[in-house]
Amino acid sequence: QVQLVESGGGLVQAGDSLRLSCAASGRTFVGYAMGWFRQAPGKEREFVAALSGSSGRVRYADSVKGRFTISTDNAKITVYLQMNSLNPDDTAVYYCAVRSRSDYIGNRMYDYDYWGQGTQVTVSS
Repeated sequence: QVQLVESGGGLVQAGDSLRLSCAASGRTFVGYAMGWFRQAPGKEREFVAALSGSSGRVRYADSVKGRFTISTDNAKITVYLQMNSLNPDDTAVYYCAVRSRSDYIGNRMYDYDYWGQGTQVTVSS
């Protein structure tokens, strides 16, 4: 069982930056894949970014490529999502997810086994 806790959400203006954090319950992400998804009101949850805890390979949704960066700390206990040049379309609840079966960096919800509780990001125009 892996417990994930996200933090770092908030209310910002368009053009601002935010960094989200996701900490695992006392274990590292080595051998796992970590992902970030988001869900806007009335919409389905969508993929944002993923990172392999072993190889460091990353994957991004086209809508965030060049603006968002996924990374981990050196201990690979915390995964971050640095979000720059935010716009109102980025408003959503952001969820951290872990795939424990392998470090495959999937972009579908069913690719991941454990989920955090979500953190709200609101971008005003």
